[in-house]
Amino acid sequence: MSQGPLAGVKVVELAGIGPGPCAGMMLADMGAEVTVIERRSPNANAAPTSQQMAAHTFYNRGKRSVAVDLKNPAGVELVLKLVADSDLLIEGFRPGVMERLGLGPDVCLARNPRLVFGRMTGWGQSGPLAHAAGHDPNYIALSGALWPGGSTDRVPSAPLTLVGDIGGGTMILIFGLLSGLFHAQKTGQGQVVDAAITDGSAYISSLLRMMHNTGQISDEPGSGWADFGAPWNDTYACSDDQYITICPLEPQFYADLLARLGLGDDPLFADQWDKTQWPAGKQRMAALFREKTRDEWCALLEGTDVCFAPVLNLTEAVTHPHNVEREVFITRDDVVQPAPAPRFSVSKPSVGSCPIPGEHTAEIVQGLGLDEAELRESGAI
Repeated sequence: MSQGPLAGVKVVELAGIGPGPCAGMMLADMGAEVTVIERRSPNANAAPTSQQMAAHTFYNRGKRSVAVDLKNPAGVELVLKLVADSDLLIEGFRPGVMERLGLGPDVCLARNPRLVFGRMTGWGQSGPLAHAAGHDPNYIALSGALWPGGSTDRVPSAPLTLVGDIGGGTMILIFGLLSGLFHAQKTGQGQVVDAAITDGSAYISSLLRMMHNTGQISDEPGSGWADFGAPWNDTYACSDDQYITICPLEPQFYADLLARLGLGDDPLFADQWDKTQWPAGKQRMAALFREKTRDEWCALLEGTDVCFAPVLNLTEAVTHPHNVEREVFITRDDVVQPAPAPRFSVSKPSVGSCPIPGEHTAEIVQGLGLDEAELRESGAI
């Protein structure tokens, strides 16, 4: 049995894509018992292997999997029996779908008044866009979180899934679930957690909003240091067409960078905050970083106080010495994947295997005291 910090917490997760399953993974990594309700497949012989599942859906690692037909009343009742003995529920359907399945909050909370019912959507359960389709870039565009990713020479952009699906979705959903769990443990009262990616991405943009309020970021792209207007906060190409990043915001770090680049006497950089010099300074730095390879710049700058890092691709990141020493990535079932974070000094997270869909159906049904043969005959499982 897991000794992670969430050992003993029981979670029901309705299978889906994106931030919901990632939230379930993180809870499972921390020791929670997560049971995924998968769609029942009519062709059991078509089930993928465990290794195939790990390669494509390692966010299911450490979970139990039961395959259920949610259009079958007996299947719905099976899920409600799981709900009755669980602490948290995660679902990521469009608003109204769980209600139509007979698994809405009212029904589930009637079975288990202590349940924290987590709902993960892009736009939220209410509002004029609630029923519209969308994806990560759309949600963070609406919340304002995407805008600071642009500048004078680039359109607003962000790495897919990080700011919206995971940052504003998964992380805010988990925050809501655990806050609700804490409340339920104190009061015995469960509740619904409406986690919308638009809401969450606005919330985690609090520092950007503060910068906007104080004039460090304006509505004019590239006019401030934080939206890449300054030469000392940007990503630069090297002679080998690889990239590095610098961001020495503090004056002592800025001075260190200038000294190491041989720019200490260059009048373009004499005043870090002289915006009139920024365009020319950026051209100067772009030309300078083009003179060496990324590895040569790493040899000169990495590990110093100039606020520097190479831009690594997903393969390179796995083998970087810092990531290797901290075991940022692990290999499980022959699949490279991120290790659980953060670190705990006592209750250690662990990583389980990725189940085949429906792998634990018999075990779960028997544990609920239900008639497995009858459920299979009815097509519920």
